Amino acid sequence: MLIKIDDLSGPEVAQILMEHLEDMYAVSPPESVHALDLNKLRQPNITFWSVWDGTQLAGCGAIKEFELGHAEIKSMRTANAYRGKGVAVKLMEHILAVAAERKYHRLSLETGTQEFFLPARKLYERFGFEYCGPFGDYKEDPYSAFMTRAIV
Repeated sequence: MLIKIDDLSGPEVAQILMEHLEDMYAVSPPESVHALDLNKLRQPNITFWSVWDGTQLAGCGAIKEFELGHAEIKSMRTANAYRGKGVAVKLMEHILAVAAERKYHRLSLETGTQEFFLPARKLYERFGFEYCGPFGDYKEDPYSAFMTRAIV
């Protein structure tokens, strides 16, 4: 699988992000959906990666830098056909390596508390993320789980 920085212009990426947003709105109240659309992902403080298996988009993810040395993981998504095949693990390893290269001291994320998000929470726990309070502009929300980990 190839992980590359993506300019968010391809139809495959637009499709996977649309599916991501649809799922988020299907399981969470609108005020608790923090997923970003294509335009919000096209910001200078966001690096977006796509994961490819030949010509097939297998997944995506991003880092949003929001304060010196601290970034947030955004838009982690595995294509339905690739679930359970290690795409998220490879992407998380890549994101953590980039965070170390960039000398971030901390990576944080927000995910859902519902059963739908259990595989994501387990993945993040596996990579050493621990539950924490809201960070950045987030507020306490029963539908949000906040997690963080130090980068060494």
